[in-house]
Amino acid sequence: MAGIEKKINIPTNYISVIFGSMDSNVVKIEKALDVTFVMRGESVKLLGETNNVKLASHVIKELIHFAQQGDQIDAQLVDYTIAAITKNRQEDLTHVNQDVVTTTYQGKPIKAKTSGQQKYVELIKKNMVVFGMGPAGTGKTYLAMAMAVDSFKRGEVSKIILTRPAIEAGEKLGFLPGDLQSKVDPYLRPLYDALFEIMGPENFDKNMEKGLIEVAPLAYMRGRTLNNAFIVLDEAQNTTPQQMKMFLTRLGFNSKTVVTGDLTQVDLPSHQHSGLFEASKILCNVPGIGMCHLDRNDVIRHPIVQKIVDAYEFYLNGPKK
Repeated sequence: MAGIEKKINIPTNYISVIFGSMDSNVVKIEKALDVTFVMRGESVKLLGETNNVKLASHVIKELIHFAQQGDQIDAQLVDYTIAAITKNRQEDLTHVNQDVVTTTYQGKPIKAKTSGQQKYVELIKKNMVVFGMGPAGTGKTYLAMAMAVDSFKRGEVSKIILTRPAIEAGEKLGFLPGDLQSKVDPYLRPLYDALFEIMGPENFDKNMEKGLIEVAPLAYMRGRTLNNAFIVLDEAQNTTPQQMKMFLTRLGFNSKTVVTGDLTQVDLPSHQHSGLFEASKILCNVPGIGMCHLDRNDVIRHPIVQKIVDAYEFYLNGPKK
């Protein structure tokens, strides 16, 4: 195909935002689409093969739209936009950064950053129980906790309960120092960290002291009825079928539950089946229960995480069809 040169119009006040620090965003687009950006004064030109220039121009158009909405044009958003345009999934971009789930104590908005995440948030709003399944970095737990904090702020629930199975992944609990709480705290630390980031130190400590926020191992849920609460079960791939049934039958009135997990990272002994896998099959058609399967396109951590996910998927399943 013959090369072409095309002038593109980027509003002057958005050029630095679109280009990124040290032109990092432009470099991404150039590398991904084999085009060249040439900037002279306020004039920006694209050089490359016709189809590539067309795709790159479309990417820039979408990034301008995001910038006009006040969205941060970071590496993840640039990568996601390139992928959506090149794979003819433009409709996915209409769901990106659409709604603010809640704001952190510092005023930073928490939004669904992919179409898969937007579907996840909508399912949580509409259903009493939601299963969020997908690889690391897809925002399963963080968005669930953001939704929990938002419900708590609005007075829709009076308590937030966060729980995880305390599975011994390579280390024996008995060899960890301290009392029982000290032994299980390392398993619950990611939940503390995420909630601390969203709520802030003062609100977190105050509500923990009042018992309005509870972070506990899954075993502590047995025998309870959880009313007027937003409950998040994290790392659910490491529950046994019996534990999963026990947990799901704890749900009381005016409560909502989100179950998150990654079925590619099961730490159970080889002879035990995952309760998350079983529940996702048994409950997939039950009214009031939502199932959300996030994938590599929803990874929002450092780009290397997506490459790691891809490499493991290739190793386990072979090349994508």
